Amino acid sequence: MDASTITNTVWTIDPMHSEVQFKVKHLMVSTVTGSFSQFEGQVEMPDDNFEAATITFSADIDSISTGNAQRDEHLKSSDFFDAEQFPKLTFASTQFKKTGEDTYELAGDLSLHGVTKPVILKAEYGGQMQDFYGQTKAGFEVSGTIKRKEFGLTWDGVTEAGGVVVSDDVRLVMNIQLTKQA
Repeated sequence: MDASTITNTVWTIDPMHSEVQFKVKHLMVSTVTGSFSQFEGQVEMPDDNFEAATITFSADIDSISTGNAQRDEHLKSSDFFDAEQFPKLTFASTQFKKTGEDTYELAGDLSLHGVTKPVILKAEYGGQMQDFYGQTKAGFEVSGTIKRKEFGLTWDGVTEAGGVVVSDDVRLVMNIQLTKQA
């Protein structure tokens, strides 16, 4: 088969059935979970081969929520994400490699707070199913850890006892449902 006969398959993130979360240690004794409510993404690949996929994703920083309005405003401020100057988190894949029957390694460039760094995430394929409307859906759980300070998120607080307020390690957990486009 030559390149002219290959058709691209496009899938888009279904935001109503997806979630994008992060988890960070607070005072090194508990974990705070946050999420982004406004995001979009696309997977494009030749035919139906996920392993050859090109993946793009973005999230609106202003949509961050940790369940605490005061903390959310602090995270949006120049101490952390600086949502006014850097309104988006973006990701563009460089490789999506199968590592097991339903597992993949997702490599790409993550841009956050004006800094772009390569990251490697794990992806677990949940399968495909047709919904009530005849649309084909696919599911993935994507996870990994980044160092927030590498992306210029360097605010630090220290307790009187010398303890760290916010960990440098941030876990990313995304449950993504994709819709195959006609």
